[in-house]
Amino acid sequence: MNPTTVPERIAALRGVMQQCGITACVVPTADPHLSEYLPAHWQARAWLSGFTGSAGTLVVTRDFAGLWTDSRYFSQAERQLAGSGIELVKLNVPHTPEHVEWLCAHVREGDMVACAADMLSLASERTLRKALTEHGAELVEDDLPASIWNDRPPLPHAPIYEHPLEYAIHARAEKLTDVREAMQKAGATHHVVSALDEIAWVLNLRGSDVRYNPVFLSHLLIDMEGATLFVEASKLETKAPPPSGGRQGGGHLASNDTPPPQPSPAGGGRTNASERRELLGCLRGDGVRIERYEAIGDALAKLPRKSRLLLAPSQISAAVAHAIPDHVTLVEAPGPISAAKARKGDKEMDHVREAMRRDGVALVRGARWIEQSLKDGKRLTELDVDSKLRELRSRQPGFVSESFSTIAGYEANAALPHYSATAESHSELKPKGMLLIDSGAQYLGGTTDVTRMWALGETTPEQRRDVTLVLKGVIALSRAKFPRGASGQQLDALARAPIWAAGVDYGHGTGHGVGYCLNVHEGPQSIRPPRSAQHLEPMDVGMITSIEPGIYKPGRHGVRIENLAATIPAGDGEFGEFLAFETLTLCPIDTRLLDLSMLHAEELAWLDAYHATVRERIAPLLDDPVDSAWLDARCAPLAKAKAA
Repeated sequence: MNPTTVPERIAALRGVMQQCGITACVVPTADPHLSEYLPAHWQARAWLSGFTGSAGTLVVTRDFAGLWTDSRYFSQAERQLAGSGIELVKLNVPHTPEHVEWLCAHVREGDMVACAADMLSLASERTLRKALTEHGAELVEDDLPASIWNDRPPLPHAPIYEHPLEYAIHARAEKLTDVREAMQKAGATHHVVSALDEIAWVLNLRGSDVRYNPVFLSHLLIDMEGATLFVEASKLETKAPPPSGGRQGGGHLASNDTPPPQPSPAGGGRTNASERRELLGCLRGDGVRIERYEAIGDALAKLPRKSRLLLAPSQISAAVAHAIPDHVTLVEAPGPISAAKARKGDKEMDHVREAMRRDGVALVRGARWIEQSLKDGKRLTELDVDSKLRELRSRQPGFVSESFSTIAGYEANAALPHYSATAESHSELKPKGMLLIDSGAQYLGGTTDVTRMWALGETTPEQRRDVTLVLKGVIALSRAKFPRGASGQQLDALARAPIWAAGVDYGHGTGHGVGYCLNVHEGPQSIRPPRSAQHLEPMDVGMITSIEPGIYKPGRHGVRIENLAATIPAGDGEFGEFLAFETLTLCPIDTRLLDLSMLHAEELAWLDAYHATVRERIAPLLDDPVDSAWLDARCAPLAKAKAA
């Protein structure tokens, strides 16, 4: 019998715990690839708790159940956990322990704590085991939720396709050669990779096993002569061209177990005969062997003596790491693929800029459509915004899919940073107040992620003040010039300073790395407040990072403005080399929501220059005079208007 409600599932889990003598069960949000967004097969935490946010850890004991998550999800978690018997534990709140600290305070000598080894990174497993051992408890790496999850979804099985060399730029064999050179410098003979976006990037392959992320379930073991890809071979046997239309997804956490949509005539995803060659043969020609997905453990166990295996403890699961025999020397260091993937070259950046143009066309048409529909008295909801943007983007050349589930939050809904409108719970738009839209797409030539605030009618002085404060934060960071070697943790305060000056703050990071027709969130760089013992990853040329400060006032409104920016050279001199940001996103910022008295001359100059660039890049692609006129109005210069 399958438990159907959250209280029933927690009760069933406690029953298994009692049978096994387990004191506490930890259920993280993770899979064997330590992905942010998971196929349904590994959504045990969501299944057990009913909380569907992308980040959180569930801890269940005999008399307590708690869900740890961060401020992006406080309101959502409160709503989804209501009546479940699971307590919300707010992360990064003063005097609130993280789950490991909480466990250590509640375990006793001889207690056993269970957690699935494929849901822990090797680094996390070591930390948890050490902390429990110091308090006399033991970590047991058992997947207890699996024993009660009788209708657990199967693993996804979508086709894998080649990322055309026109967009990938560097051939698969060339990338693998570069990785081997880095391995040699590190003194390694082998390198194991489980991060799905790293595997997709280095092999110039894409898939759709994880909704919104064009990746596929696999592991990769690289040696000095070749490489072994652990994946179901049948996923490579089809000659599926890259997708270029249709929808992939309706939520952050659901898996996509269907084949990718086929190219539409309006898209740019068709491939020629050579690009549609049978993938297995292409991979073999580049020295890539194919083994079963589940065979990664056996392959690691058979590594020869004197092998030196390069791995990153934070990027490999404990389950995979435990298969490595003792006679293999571990070379623990960040893998070379992550760094190479994050630094886009000139040709890749050219494709990204074109993807931003095409994305900007869809955004302009969408914003104009919302405005006109409300003027015409049409009934619109947040769900209609989601559907329209998907439709408009799907018409653009090279479109693959959305890059995440669109957030369209009207008025108070925008105060939830990761708000998601559903058929059961959504708002109707009115010709007043503000609408926040956070959306993005995957194109063959890049990944987009943009947030804009739109005035739907009359707004309040408080709303305009908050939008202006957030824009000041965006401008401050966008205009920054900083020495090579500076990290995102050092830059974070630049975006917060104008907001802090008003006695306000926001609980999420200011920026995340963005992939190239890959995950919308990627490392190694980020822009966020420093944390204890956190590695400070330097910003470097070619990295694409979001800039997205915000202000959230529950029950009233939320504000976020987001652009993607590329790190570029900014000259060198007596004090070394300096870097700066090039804003890539092309979409007007609604000046009707600004209090111009709060903007300094240099801020107005930045905004006018940005809008001039938006108009110059997007206008030639607009074939409707009404869209062109709307763009002209939204990009009108402000500096002269304020002076007058």
